Amino acid sequence: MGSSVADTHNSNLDRSSVAFHPRQAFLWLLISFLLALDRFASSEAALYPATFRARGYLQSTHDDFASRLSVGHTEVQLGPFKDHTSNQAIAYNELTKTTPDGKLYHEQLIRDSVKDAHGWAHAAWPDVDPILLAVDIMVIKNRKTGRAVMVRLSLQFIPYLTGYFHIQTNTKWSYSAEKTCKNAERIVETFKKLEPNFDTGRICIKIPASWEGIAACRVLEKKGIHTLATTMFCMEQAALAADAGCTYIAPYVNELKVHFVTGYVDEHKAFDFCRQAQLYYAETNAKTQVLAASLTSVAEVMQLAGIQHVTVSPPLLRGLAAQPASTWTEQVGKYFAAGPDEPWTKDFQAALRNESEWRIAFTRSGNGKYEEKLIQAINIFSDKQDALEELARRFLQVE
Repeated sequence: MGSSVADTHNSNLDRSSVAFHPRQAFLWLLISFLLALDRFASSEAALYPATFRARGYLQSTHDDFASRLSVGHTEVQLGPFKDHTSNQAIAYNELTKTTPDGKLYHEQLIRDSVKDAHGWAHAAWPDVDPILLAVDIMVIKNRKTGRAVMVRLSLQFIPYLTGYFHIQTNTKWSYSAEKTCKNAERIVETFKKLEPNFDTGRICIKIPASWEGIAACRVLEKKGIHTLATTMFCMEQAALAADAGCTYIAPYVNELKVHFVTGYVDEHKAFDFCRQAQLYYAETNAKTQVLAASLTSVAEVMQLAGIQHVTVSPPLLRGLAAQPASTWTEQVGKYFAAGPDEPWTKDFQAALRNESEWRIAFTRSGNGKYEEKLIQAINIFSDKQDALEELARRFLQVE
């Protein structure tokens, strides 16, 4: 069993310098709750061992978490954290931030990326549009520097990250396994070029969970490239991802639209799907692990206590740290330990080998709402991909 945040804090922080007042102490009390789960776990709860121990609880955080942090900030003090994640929306929002005088904060990074795209990257991949190469390089450079474009900050922050760097492929290729595989391999090679000493075994490629996307995951995993099947909403996708050998899946608890349309609420949240997938993987001895994403509140994060991994955004992380432990009345881990409302027992092996059979099963799942959510997510991310390409094109014209 790996060490928990409680353990790693002892070696990474001078605890005497941290003010453990009641509000900030919430996570530390939470750690105690989580460590205690094994002591009174039922047989069902035993399926979800104490990997969810603060570090597992905050196993993966949005990329933009590091964008405005220094080592002394509360969010960093709550680390270390396992993984960092990225997608077109996060990248675009960060790259278009402006300084007080209206200039792009990351202008030099964009210029350097366009220059690289027309230089060594074009020489390496002459058949690829330099604009697409520039977008990949912008995101990876952003990734490498902790999304703050400050090497010094990156060097301070790296000790708080222990796991994977998640990079999403071009979602406009969600229905082409071949193009997605090539995109993923370019991402890995670009990492090697930009940071030769970086362990590329820490890269995990995020790919939308279409039939073609998961087929790409299957190919990449066989080549030793870790993958995460993302924008996932149902067991038909989850079963296919496990069969493909994906390292992770990312169930979206809320459909992606909730983050882009003010006031919109997902009436069919995927909490039980998270339980279904984790139980299914345990019972089938799948290597794939569950990394929940698209959460909107501290309460939603807490409801997932017991899941293997969870993505926590900076606002929710701050909310967790600020919430007094006395305000949390629910038994931590109770929901997940209870197991799914309806365990998935469907005989699905034939569909895993037959594209048309899988497609119709996916289309009919949830009366079509899960496929609709996937299409919606691909559209939103593809719009942001277009915006990133346009941003690169603007600087290409200037160069």
